[in-house]
Amino acid sequence: MAHELPAAGDAGGRTVRREGPAVSEAGGRTVRQEVPAVGVAGARGVRREVPAVDAEAHTVPQERVEPERIEPETEPTETPEAPAKERGRWWRGFTGSLAAGLTVLALGVLVVAGFCLYTGAPGPGATLLIGHPIAAVLALLAQRVADRRNGPAAAGAGVAVVLFTVSALTLFWLT
Repeated sequence: MAHELPAAGDAGGRTVRREGPAVSEAGGRTVRQEVPAVGVAGARGVRREVPAVDAEAHTVPQERVEPERIEPETEPTETPEAPAKERGRWWRGFTGSLAAGLTVLALGVLVVAGFCLYTGAPGPGATLLIGHPIAAVLALLAQRVADRRNGPAAAGAGVAVVLFTVSALTLFWLT
């Protein structure tokens, strides 16, 4: 059992370490020990009388207590049915894919335009460079509305995503 004790005559608050006796050795008597100063080269130990501590004197026997088991009240309740499947999942997935695809296509057009600008090759025109990102942003905003709303608002936003995608492909690729 290790104890930290202040060093004798030291105003700096330095502590010294001593090893105390085992409980069975103490027997309620005073133990005389030499406590070496720690961290000081060539320092002599300090003699001290330390009262031995009897660990058994401070403990009180305790009874073992079993935890209570709390059971939920069993009332006749309806059995919970499986949660209703959210309607429109397929439609939202489809329109989300269209919006993401249109965004990737717009990024691809911008990358190709940058490459063509760097190499001096003829590239996509100004209409493609402006129209694709605008269509992609509009499709993503409409998809956000479709994902966050229910009912007619979500259906209308999904139709808007389809219209933005079809119009971008028709105007910029099929003409």
